[in-house]
Amino acid sequence: MLTSARRPEPTFAELFTPKLITVLRDGYRLSDLRHDAVAGLTVAIVALPLSMAIAIACGLDPAKGLYTAIIGGLIISLFGGSRFQIGGPAGAFIVLIATIVERHGYDGLVLATVMAGLLMIAVGFLRLGTYIKYIPYPVTIGFTAGIAVIILASQLREFLGLSVDKEPAALLPKLDVLIAALPTWNPAALAVALFSVLLIVVIRRWRPNWPAFLIAVIAGSGLVYSLQLDVATIGTRFGGVPTSLPIPEVPVFSFEKAYDVLPDAIAIALLGAIESLLSAVVADGMSGRRHRSNCELVAQGGANIASVLFSGMPATGTIARTATNVRSGAKGPLAGVFHSLYLLLFMLVAAPLASYIPLATLSAVLIVVAWNMAERKEFVALVRSSGGDRLILLATFLLTVFEDLIVGIGVGVVIGAFLFLHRMAQMIEVDSDVPLVARDAADDAEEKRTAYEPAKNPDNMVYRIRGALFFGATAVVSNVLDRIGTTPKLLVLDFSEVPLVDSTAANAIRRFVDKLHSGGTTVYLAGTSKSIRKPLLHAGLRSPIVHYVPTVEDVPTGAEAPAFTDEAKLVREPGG
Repeated sequence: MLTSARRPEPTFAELFTPKLITVLRDGYRLSDLRHDAVAGLTVAIVALPLSMAIAIACGLDPAKGLYTAIIGGLIISLFGGSRFQIGGPAGAFIVLIATIVERHGYDGLVLATVMAGLLMIAVGFLRLGTYIKYIPYPVTIGFTAGIAVIILASQLREFLGLSVDKEPAALLPKLDVLIAALPTWNPAALAVALFSVLLIVVIRRWRPNWPAFLIAVIAGSGLVYSLQLDVATIGTRFGGVPTSLPIPEVPVFSFEKAYDVLPDAIAIALLGAIESLLSAVVADGMSGRRHRSNCELVAQGGANIASVLFSGMPATGTIARTATNVRSGAKGPLAGVFHSLYLLLFMLVAAPLASYIPLATLSAVLIVVAWNMAERKEFVALVRSSGGDRLILLATFLLTVFEDLIVGIGVGVVIGAFLFLHRMAQMIEVDSDVPLVARDAADDAEEKRTAYEPAKNPDNMVYRIRGALFFGATAVVSNVLDRIGTTPKLLVLDFSEVPLVDSTAANAIRRFVDKLHSGGTTVYLAGTSKSIRKPLLHAGLRSPIVHYVPTVEDVPTGAEAPAFTDEAKLVREPGG
């Protein structure tokens, strides 16, 4: 008989060793270093305009986006569980950060981000990171599309050059303010924004390997400067970009403030975990490698804490920049380290040039980002899919857009869980082909008996149950079993095709068996594996109430128990 050795559980060190150490330990050559240096430069060119644009869209100054890409990206690459992850500010955070800043100010954002970092570290060390993969696909597409809509709306002010004193974070109040400000639109700003969008689209179509965002930023800046256009720039709005990193500061802490920002901290941790692990999965698919999800979460938590200590904002793994890193030929995490160092070099040397960057061009960059992240084809495909997937998608999307990101994700996951339970319950059958969860019928509809009643001996009954017995099907299980008209002398419950029994179902079966036992019925449980017997025994289903046999055919001959003609032979367990 062939046996396979069970793979031992990975040790703590194996789970939380950064991928950088793994890459260096496996052999890192000079050619690999060159590849990583080139990939890091490519990603830094993409990240440079994006980091500033995302910070501005969040209601912060552009330097905070650079601080986040430098500090957060460096820590994620040094200590993360992915070979290719690029960390920094992400467009998915725009609406969340803007809302937090509006409610609690930047100090509140700092405290919430530190708390979120601690939560992510705890989740990683508790090895809960793998559970992120259970978020349904329609939820991911729904909240991503919702974020894209909000980003698009957040850029209309700069795209049109509107004069707005204060722009609300929520979508509907934002639209009210923007519509009221339409008469103040700036033709020069609109022209620069349209020119930038057109340039990005043309470059991506005809020269996809060129850095379209950076070229658009340089061209837009040159256009505004040479023609002396009346368009807001980073210099006129924010006074430019600092030429050095700030001194780290510990946030002001109070229990009252921590309580106020706790929901926001949970939201940052949840969104950061989802975004970073999705990005790591994308990198795995492109490279054929595997990331360590819990190690990645610990690094993400540390990156968030360090980022705001250096006057930054929440950091996470970024899908577009990570994909660019893989396509650029990166060999390991040092590409992400180079990306952070290149951005630091830019800030130290060329920061004064950032003052000339027009905000209209940065808004064009983010509008293109929002268009690309909307997942339009996937969204339409899910709308045309099953009713359940459509419900999850639209609920998540609409709640994200009009209510709150975390509410949208939470409701989508809950709906997805209930639909999964419903589908699982529909798969459960009793006897040959009677589903446990029947379709709705009128109250006067004729009821059909579901019990298997062999003609050979009506005093003996056998029920075969197919599918998982869990709490979602408990009530229906009880209803089906309670339909026995007369108390039989012998009842056999065949569990040979039951992969799972939870405590709720086990106790429901116990109540049913107790009633039969008190009426003099002998009950046999057949085909129960060790994992199935455990909850049954815990529920009190043991001798003399019930008797366990390996198969239906093993019921004592004197009991004259019938057997199913299509009974699958079971492999008996040792000691069973």
